Amino acid sequence: MLKIKLARFGKKHQAHYRIVVNEARDKRDGKYTALLGHYSPVAPKKLQIDVKAYEEWLTKGAQPTETVAALFKRFQSGNPFPVKKAGLSKKAKAKLAAAKDAPVVEEAPAVVEEAVAAEPVAEPVAETQETA
Repeated sequence: MLKIKLARFGKKHQAHYRIVVNEARDKRDGKYTALLGHYSPVAPKKLQIDVKAYEEWLTKGAQPTETVAALFKRFQSGNPFPVKKAGLSKKAKAKLAAAKDAPVVEEAPAVVEEAVAAEPVAEPVAETQETA
């Protein structure tokens, strides 16, 4: 049975995949029947698939793996790598939940007393003694 799957290439921590047609029981990185595209998940992210050849192999009976089927769907959407919105971290979520669960203590508004402006008081000046 033929499978459309990913064959890994590249260095450690710099994976690069080829989208290939291969026998289901053959080695992942071994010889392949046809090359359908490339996928690079590390920066700069790239996804290239020959749609015509992909659909042709599907009509011949080749079955894509779940990953390849998802990549093909993302490729057809026109934006294979959408920008993700930043969410709250686990720590921030925990703080937010703790703040919601904490009992709310309502305090009476403090009464502000206005100080009556008094006239400035002149301080006595110390007299100096002159010695002769």
